[in-house]
Amino acid sequence: MVHCHPSPTSFTAAARDRALAGLRAAGHEVRVSDLYADGFEPALSAWERTNHLAPPDTKPAIAEYAALLTWCEALVLVYPTWWAGQPAMLKGWIDRVWVAGVAYDLPDGANRIRPRLHNIRRIVAITSHGSTKAINMLEGEGGKRIVTRSLRVLCSKRARTTWLALYDIDRATDARRAEFLAKIELAMLRLK
Repeated sequence: MVHCHPSPTSFTAAARDRALAGLRAAGHEVRVSDLYADGFEPALSAWERTNHLAPPDTKPAIAEYAALLTWCEALVLVYPTWWAGQPAMLKGWIDRVWVAGVAYDLPDGANRIRPRLHNIRRIVAITSHGSTKAINMLEGEGGKRIVTRSLRVLCSKRARTTWLALYDIDRATDARRAEFLAKIELAMLRLK
């Protein structure tokens, strides 16, 4: 599980806790990366960009995150949607950790990458949106596309995605928020 929110008392943190409760009740072994609590540095350095095809062992700052990514069978991302996409911290995690030698290979002379994360059979995104579903559709659902298209293709050929989103959270009642949290826990309890 990758959790991304700066406030430990946020609705996103509550969503993380309910997801963890469901996963653990189902008997899943869960390892959590809390990007803000970890002090993860999201900015891709000039060296990393220049050496993006260098082996992952030359990038010790991402070693722990890369190890978790290559260990897991399911990846659960818990974050708020800001400006129609993942927060910069989570986008930086994708930029820095989903690299050559971890998420894909680009053999010499090849013009297409080859996926490496065959261990990941499931990706779940748990998020909230300040705007409605209709507004998100008009904006093109960029954050959803990153998860369901860009990340998924680097995983198992049979990888499935689950999108759990609370839209219009800014106007959501306490009852609607509680219903969404219960939905998260139940979905994680049933995760296979």
